[in-house]
Amino acid sequence: MEQDVESPILIRQPKLPKQAREDLVKQKCSKRKIQRYVRKDGKCNVHHGNVRETYRYLTDIFTTLVDLKWRFNLLIFVMVYTATWLFFGMIWWLIAYIRGDLDHVGDKTWSPCVDNLNGFVSAFLFSIETETTIGYGYRVITDKCPEGIILLLVQSVLGSIVNAFMVGCMFVKISQPKKRAETLVFSTNAVISMRDGKQCLMFRVGDLRNSHIVEASIRAKLIKSKQTKEGEFIPLNQTDINVGYDTGDDRLFLVSPLIISHEINQHSPFWDISKAQLPKEDFEIVVILEGMVEATGMTCQARSSYVTSEIMWGHRFTPVLTLEDGFYEVDYNSFHDTYETNTPSCSAKDLAEKLSRAEMPLSWSISSKLNQHSELAIDSQEKTQEDQTERNGDVANIENESKV
Repeated sequence: MEQDVESPILIRQPKLPKQAREDLVKQKCSKRKIQRYVRKDGKCNVHHGNVRETYRYLTDIFTTLVDLKWRFNLLIFVMVYTATWLFFGMIWWLIAYIRGDLDHVGDKTWSPCVDNLNGFVSAFLFSIETETTIGYGYRVITDKCPEGIILLLVQSVLGSIVNAFMVGCMFVKISQPKKRAETLVFSTNAVISMRDGKQCLMFRVGDLRNSHIVEASIRAKLIKSKQTKEGEFIPLNQTDINVGYDTGDDRLFLVSPLIISHEINQHSPFWDISKAQLPKEDFEIVVILEGMVEATGMTCQARSSYVTSEIMWGHRFTPVLTLEDGFYEVDYNSFHDTYETNTPSCSAKDLAEKLSRAEMPLSWSISSKLNQHSELAIDSQEKTQEDQTERNGDVANIENESKV
């Protein structure tokens, strides 16, 4: 029985107009994952590859060990101690083997190098007791073994160096200020609104702990690719954002959450950016909070970043500080909250030009009125002088007629 098979028909999709294709490409690009230079948790999204001069890591072995992950750090910690114990245990066993102490175990007339050392296991235990200065008293070195005394001195000195290095490494690893930086929080979004008649870019910082950050200071960087006039392309160019360096507002007394403000003026990189243009920009704002931990005196640094989609135009932060029974209460539930406010949608440059144009006719009217008043004053003064001269002339004529 034959079956009818339909032949495949190629259906050509209609060609989209140019504008529709561009919109489709923009939608696909907008769905792309945002590539950050610094992530929200403060970690830098940079990978160092093709590093040929790896010997430089060994020259700074202490920092290399501290920067390792905990599992590798603990593994190296255990391996270093185990290797030194095994190494010196082997040497103690060799000394006993060469001297013949292992052949005279239990012989009261024989003077061994180490009492009660009868094999490698006991030599390994004696190595641990020597390096850790436990000294149980069962295995002891005798004064008839000069090579053993020298080895005891060497192991004691090297054991102290190993202890200082590894314990110091673990102490620094545990007390790293990175954990303190996790209690320094930044607002999820940055906002742009008016403050004292000027457009300002603002974000909020706070400290969750009661122990304060001493000498706290804040910095901000604009990360954006740039092409120079000579045609050189600079990827991820860094530009300073003034957050109060000239006025000292960048030095913080971080007891309660603070709102950091950047005034958008002619020196600001956001001078020409309007509300409609902001989503089209491709830049990242990196904020850095530095200070010393009050409890340990170690320097701490916390970082965060804001991309264009995280900058809210025409918003302000909700207040979080209230007065409760004689003390100030901070509500961190509202730390990231914002509310809308009236903010011009134009750029700061256009706003400044509009304000200047609005002030110019007023200044012109004031100057014209002043000119009119001055002209009237001059005319009245001249008229007064003419009247005075006429009166003087009449008086002179009267006096001449009286004389005649």
